[in-house]
Amino acid sequence: MSVPYAGATSGMKARDEITKTLQRFGCESVGFMDDFAECSIMLAFKHRGRAVQLRASAKGWAAMYLKENPWTSSRKSSKAQWERAALEQGLIAVNSILRDWVKGQITAIETGILSFEAVFMPHMLTDDGRPVIERLSSLNLLPPPTELGGAHA
Repeated sequence: MSVPYAGATSGMKARDEITKTLQRFGCESVGFMDDFAECSIMLAFKHRGRAVQLRASAKGWAAMYLKENPWTSSRKSSKAQWERAALEQGLIAVNSILRDWVKGQITAIETGILSFEAVFMPHMLTDDGRPVIERLSSLNLLPPPTELGGAHA
């Protein structure tokens, strides 16, 4: 199996496309923040006064890549260098994944398949500055996931 977005080459191009997509949709502001310690990216935007923040980690992508392409002693780099390169590619890939996700979600809203709230509510900021999803998690309002036939829900 090939790892999706392994060939992605430009995080900046993907970010530019996200910004243009959100601007066309009517967002008042759009911004990105790189968290180098956590190897993640935050996309923040405001639409009709509602603040939205999405965090995307490169660690999950890197783990998937390393599972499919494990380090071996025959590689020309050390194990640490191989893992670091996977994280760096993950940061590029995450931008492309966000671009495609945002395009798909905006298309779903524009075509009436889903509402803005249905798509972005988990990422909207609440009155305490946390995204709805984080606030729900801290209040334990949702039951924990269960295993179904060996697959994780």
